[in-house]
Amino acid sequence: MKRYFFTLSILAALFLSISPPTVAQEKFITIASTTSTVNSGLMDAINPLFEKKTGIKVRMLSVGTGQAVRLARDGDVDVLLVHHRPSEDKFVADGHGVKRYDVMYNDFVIVGPEEDPAKIVSVGEARGAMIRIAESKSLFLSRGDDSGTHKRELTLWGMAGIDIAGFSGQWYRETGSGMGATLNAAFAMGAYTLADRGTWLSFRNRAGMAVMVEGDPPLHNPYGIMLVNPAKHPHVKAAMGQQYIDWIVSPQGQAAIAAFTVEGQQLFHPNARQTQGS
Repeated sequence: MKRYFFTLSILAALFLSISPPTVAQEKFITIASTTSTVNSGLMDAINPLFEKKTGIKVRMLSVGTGQAVRLARDGDVDVLLVHHRPSEDKFVADGHGVKRYDVMYNDFVIVGPEEDPAKIVSVGEARGAMIRIAESKSLFLSRGDDSGTHKRELTLWGMAGIDIAGFSGQWYRETGSGMGATLNAAFAMGAYTLADRGTWLSFRNRAGMAVMVEGDPPLHNPYGIMLVNPAKHPHVKAAMGQQYIDWIVSPQGQAAIAAFTVEGQQLFHPNARQTQGS
């Protein structure tokens, strides 16, 4: 019996003396961003450059701007990258974000059937186009999902002096879907819609549809990036998140954004260096 306990004690001592194997934990951050940055292919193009440089993996959550802001506000992500300046400024002012950085811009386009039933091509600007669509009761599809694109679309209706809520379910339809699904529905129904240029160019089901209005200042679309405030959410990976922000606004990150093209067209234009300190 003594030998039995002696053996057990030796085994226990050996077990305790052996350090458990070190398990290499993957370093990663989670970024909430808009469907436009992901669906266009931008993030798949630039994030591997950051991952190779730092060894930090990037996990993207692709949602509308409104949902992305809510995820960041609740501390479910480390970094927020969206395109609705009022929401971004409020996010920081309310203490949910540390600081907003300008990153890049692209633009929105109004697209629709090539036959252009509302005759908006000749108008050449967004406000007049929205007025003609409303006056002709031409079918218009809205994302209706609180995304940055949806917010901008509502701004355009407001600029046109049109209370669009009164026409919901008539010639104005809300898909409640992302940009790709809304473009597919617009194609199938012969409807107009507002899209970011990146998703439009990446959209493969464009036969019979075309860009109707582009280049108007109200269609300008800037993006901002923010670290989720670790003072509110201590589990946020602040150091790695800030490392990503510093990289994307650096010359290397900005060059990667500028180099990204679809069908030979540059989709996003870096602007961090002009406004660094904003």
